[in-house]
Amino acid sequence: MSYETLPPQNFLGLDDEHSAYESSAALILPIPYEGTVSYGQGTREGPRAILEASRQVELYDRELDDEPALTYGIHTLPALAPVVSGPAGMVDAIAACAEEQLRSGKLLVGLGGEHTVSAGMARAVQAVHGDFVLVQIDAHSDLRDEYEGSPYSHASVARRVFDQGMAIVQFGIRSICREEIDLIRAEPERIHVWFAEDVHAGGHLPQLAELVRGKKVFLTIDLDGFDPSLVGATGTPEPNGLSWNQGLEIIRTVTREAQVVAIDCVELAPLPGQHASDFLAAKLVYKAISLTLANRG
Repeated sequence: MSYETLPPQNFLGLDDEHSAYESSAALILPIPYEGTVSYGQGTREGPRAILEASRQVELYDRELDDEPALTYGIHTLPALAPVVSGPAGMVDAIAACAEEQLRSGKLLVGLGGEHTVSAGMARAVQAVHGDFVLVQIDAHSDLRDEYEGSPYSHASVARRVFDQGMAIVQFGIRSICREEIDLIRAEPERIHVWFAEDVHAGGHLPQLAELVRGKKVFLTIDLDGFDPSLVGATGTPEPNGLSWNQGLEIIRTVTREAQVVAIDCVELAPLPGQHASDFLAAKLVYKAISLTLANRG
């Protein structure tokens, strides 16, 4: 009697041939961390939901006329265990793991978890690649020096990258505090912000291209950067967010003009029985990987 087995629990459900570590150009690192969330809960389930939804994503990409996962290979690493001592310890663990993987020369893609995970990713990117530009899709600037007593809050991740001396380019911002506005105004050479209404008005892509051209980029995608009509399963949804096409145009511009060395996708808080957000996240991650690797040549 014949039988079938379910696809492996890895990104896109790839078989062994196309998900082996040695032959894969991209690495998926699930980071199911949730320690400083301040409103909705559930981001610790984000990586699992993205991996499950990714098994329903078609591998063929019409834009690229290719099945990039089969061309380049994508390996899924074991999920990083949460550190119970607190967010500072978790950031240290993420940085150590991410640095080890980045030294392989492969594209590293983190799946959060809350946005705090990006602080560890950013530290590793600098350790391996030196200076980089943070390109951030987000509803929030995350530029507070600390939030609720923690400098490693999800609301402070961009501030930690700023403290590393890096330039920051943000899109879709529509919820911000006075402290963040003051920093943005004081640092126009290093912090560039296109609020949601600026993206809707257009004209931002040529300036983005100029800012990142020829540079190394860490692309961080907080899913609440998209409108809640597209991604309702996030802890802090904000109205008037980006559309799917607006998000893709930002990613296309960055991957065409810069060398993207790391990506993460964070803040998915999956809702039972509502899979649209999970699927969007999975398809977006695959698209970002595909465009990055295709532009690497």
